[in-house]
Amino acid sequence: MNGPAASSSPATYRYRRYQALGNDYIVVGEEMTQLLTDPAKIQRLCDRHIGLGSDGILLPAPAPAGFAAAVRILNPDGSEAEKSGNGVRIFAKHCFDHGGLPPDAPIRIHTLGGPVSARLVTREKTQSILCTAMGRASFRCEDLPMATTGEWIQKPLSCGDRSFLATCVSMGNPHAVILTEALDEQEVRTFGPLLERHAMFPRSTNVQFVRVVDRGTVEAMIWERGAGWTLSSGSSACAVVAACVRNGRTDAAVQVRMPGGTLQVTIAPDWEVEQVGPAQELLSGEISAELLASLGG
Repeated sequence: MNGPAASSSPATYRYRRYQALGNDYIVVGEEMTQLLTDPAKIQRLCDRHIGLGSDGILLPAPAPAGFAAAVRILNPDGSEAEKSGNGVRIFAKHCFDHGGLPPDAPIRIHTLGGPVSARLVTREKTQSILCTAMGRASFRCEDLPMATTGEWIQKPLSCGDRSFLATCVSMGNPHAVILTEALDEQEVRTFGPLLERHAMFPRSTNVQFVRVVDRGTVEAMIWERGAGWTLSSGSSACAVVAACVRNGRTDAAVQVRMPGGTLQVTIAPDWEVEQVGPAQELLSGEISAELLASLGG
């Protein structure tokens, strides 16, 4: 499934911009694959002052057999993420709205972090609501990966002059979930980047600080690997609920409140995770000749 079609000029690239609970992504066309092999060019496009500005780029890829579409998720630091809940939800909306895929049936999307199924729940006037099956949560350290074996359930991670009890979860990408009695944005901004690059995580990790409100509600603040402080994260919300269920703190169906809004996450008995949330298209445009020249394209 291709993204927004380029014009007849080989040096013209179109894009669409979306947001999901304040987490914004640019969807480009597959023709930008070669250009986006350079991390510096990804960084420039994501820059909010001298680029297009976004929390990441969704780059369509050739779909393997058995998949309706495939997507690569490029972080604003130039790295590549295995999976993104908000990103996949946005990409699914893009497939339904502009990719020629019928909205009345679920689709399978290939990501580096494993397959994701998505279906359109409803189209509202201001946004679409989509349900995504995010795959199975794993607590095996080898699956994150971590520099150890077994499981890391409420074990300490030393960080600067602090130590945090963390439950580590893989959703196809790594997460360190920290349960706390009170959320403090400054604490997240201070220790999030240190935990992200903790030696226990050879590929770094996403970090979530979580307060349990009741058995069906939690609040979370997120430090996203490769992006930093973020208003919301779909895969983080999945990891948060998986960690809370594993530790007996919540039921299996939970509302995850984040600064950007709320996602509904449900954990099945086999640890398959499903989330329901919004995605909104903001604009479409064309990368200017001047910006393209500055990228070397």
